[in-house]
Amino acid sequence: MRGQMAKLLGTLPQCGVLEQILLRPSRDEPMRSVTEAVVQPGAGLLGDRFSGRPDSKRQITLFQAENLAVLASLLHLESLDPALLRRNLLVRGISLHALSGRRFRIGEVVLEGAGQCHPCSRMEAVLGPGGFNAMRGIGGLCVRIVEGGTIRLGDRVRAEPAIDTEQLP
Repeated sequence: MRGQMAKLLGTLPQCGVLEQILLRPSRDEPMRSVTEAVVQPGAGLLGDRFSGRPDSKRQITLFQAENLAVLASLLHLESLDPALLRRNLLVRGISLHALSGRRFRIGEVVLEGAGQCHPCSRMEAVLGPGGFNAMRGIGGLCVRIVEGGTIRLGDRVRAEPAIDTEQLP
């Protein structure tokens, strides 16, 4: 059973795309959309307020674009600006849940899924009553940087090949 589950979890042939890059210049400032960003190992995105925290599992945060419609629906809104969610990267076409605990690439950069990005109480203020609960379970993914570089809008998001544990000694 373990081998079959590992195989299922390791099968991720889909590729996604990076649709938006957002930086938080400082606390309580609006997110700023950019077309490219420098990713620094152990730090984060150059120009983001969380840059420079090498021990953090939350060096960069991602949100799945497909969940914008779900979240808007739960909040009875026609649409939702991704900047309100205060996540760094908006990706489409690949499951963020499937990237948790594994390495993946965005363009030339290698990242590692470090766990869910849980909502904070600020979501209640930004999204309105029920915002916190609406984001639970779809808040995104926190990642660590393995190899830095520059990311750009339109970069492909793809999982690194899974290690075949049955072939290990």
